[in-house]
Amino acid sequence: MMSTRAERIEQALRVAFSPTLLAVEDESRRHAKHADKFDLPAGETHYVVTMVAESLRPLSRLERSRAVHEALAAEFKGGLHALSLKLSVPEAP
Repeated sequence: MMSTRAERIEQALRVAFSPTLLAVEDESRRHAKHADKFDLPAGETHYVVTMVAESLRPLSRLERSRAVHEALAAEFKGGLHALSLKLSVPEAP
């Protein structure tokens, strides 16, 4: 069965980061005119990822972003165009 890009993104991030919170939202519909302008495929091109993971703690903000982009390299090669990231670590008890 073929999975959606959102499902593949979620799976890749779960494997790479073991997050305690992960939300993947497809915002492609909000960018339909943008996709037309740049000859992008319709849908599944723009996402917002909210993730909380302890594994991000030792990383700077830039390193966190780079690590997520690296984990999703195959999706970028396959048509993922834009990714908005909200990355954080769990708060201390």
